[in-house]
Amino acid sequence: MQAGDHYRNEKLAILTTITPAARGRRHKTRTIQENPMDDTVRKISADDVNPRYNWGRALPALGTMGVDFEERVDYRRLHRYRLSRVKQALEKSELGALLVFDVNNIRYITSTKIGEWERDKLCRWALLTRDGDPILWDFGSAAIHHKLYTPWLKPENCKAGLIGLRGTVNPAFGLMERHAKEIASLIKEAGVDKMAVGVDIIEPPMMFELEKAGLKIKDGQQVMLEARELKNIDEIALLNRSAAMVDGAYHLIHEELKPGVRENDIVAKVNEFLYRHGSDDVEAINAISGERCNPHPHNFTDRMLRPGDQAFFDILQSFMGYRTCYYRTFNVGRATPVQHDAYKKAREWLDKAIALIKPGITTDKVCQVFPKAQDFGFPDEMSAFGLQFGHGLGLALHERPIISRVVSLDHPTEIKEGMVFALETYCPATDGYSAARIEEEVVVTDKGCRVITLFPAEELPIANRY
Repeated sequence: MQAGDHYRNEKLAILTTITPAARGRRHKTRTIQENPMDDTVRKISADDVNPRYNWGRALPALGTMGVDFEERVDYRRLHRYRLSRVKQALEKSELGALLVFDVNNIRYITSTKIGEWERDKLCRWALLTRDGDPILWDFGSAAIHHKLYTPWLKPENCKAGLIGLRGTVNPAFGLMERHAKEIASLIKEAGVDKMAVGVDIIEPPMMFELEKAGLKIKDGQQVMLEARELKNIDEIALLNRSAAMVDGAYHLIHEELKPGVRENDIVAKVNEFLYRHGSDDVEAINAISGERCNPHPHNFTDRMLRPGDQAFFDILQSFMGYRTCYYRTFNVGRATPVQHDAYKKAREWLDKAIALIKPGITTDKVCQVFPKAQDFGFPDEMSAFGLQFGHGLGLALHERPIISRVVSLDHPTEIKEGMVFALETYCPATDGYSAARIEEEVVVTDKGCRVITLFPAEELPIANRY
């Protein structure tokens, strides 16, 4: 079906479900803007939740410009898919509504984003009832901006709000009480006030005010994670593009690693590279070298690289919100036999895990190929958590599935087509201080998986070899 035919049929299907009276009311209230998305987001159809996989083709790493000569990421299709996935998950749950403060959940439901400065402020939130449209409370003038630039949201559903900036505005001043009563009223208006409200993260005094307003609060994060676990073709394209940017960053690192360069020098250069290529958030770059490699400190310092150092890096960044977690290990100039051996073991463990990935396999089977904590120098699995590991990727760094000997052996979950996740391994060298760390991101296809992290890692890369 051609794109135009699809759009006309979709619009026709929606219009036939609207009564003449409802059409009249909508015409009176929607004089500000007329956009077909205003209607299409309110109706869940099989087309909306169709992920549009085509595993017979290569996964695209698309250009970022808007063009008229090829289809790239369709952001309105992406919005329909994400919102419909949430509505499906909400319908399956015992909840009547979702109230989200997690910025990743807000973006997934509303397709809105403001600056990264707000990520830990709990200053934005969104409400979605079972049969309602998303309602967004945003930071001051951002709400006015949304009315102009987000036609997929009703203008009246873009509200300015403030509950207190993590307690900076004292709860006694009444802002939380005011918004709690407003939210309770909207939930009652939607007819779901007798059902529980799912909340992801929240300030305790705000939760208390919601309960005072008569709402029963339950965990909503699990519902959101269920919705987010399967990616459509647009999400996969964005994740692939994000990984491609890090491919380029690792080529830069390979060229720059030499004695006299510091860990923080590499971090600075990679930040510049990623932001110049369109990153919207370089969340972190771990840069660990020499004697700092074992145990893994998960940070970077101003340590200067020396000949023969083993060094590994993790680049966590996002493009259009979709994140990477992508480790690579290098040696500076030369490598010892024990450093090569550590790398070979890390690669072997990782390859065994990747070979298992396909729809239907469970996470306990995957983590069984990882070594036990005691086998690589740690006293117990909790102390080694995150070193032999798998985790979902999407708008957050950690989504479903989680693959770890800490949880997966006793609580296995199923790997599904359309999941995207990272697999990572770590092996200390027998010299007592070097270590190798490798990570690959995979897309689960109908029959197996595809690796989207493409900087070569089959053998230990030697930067600026002597």
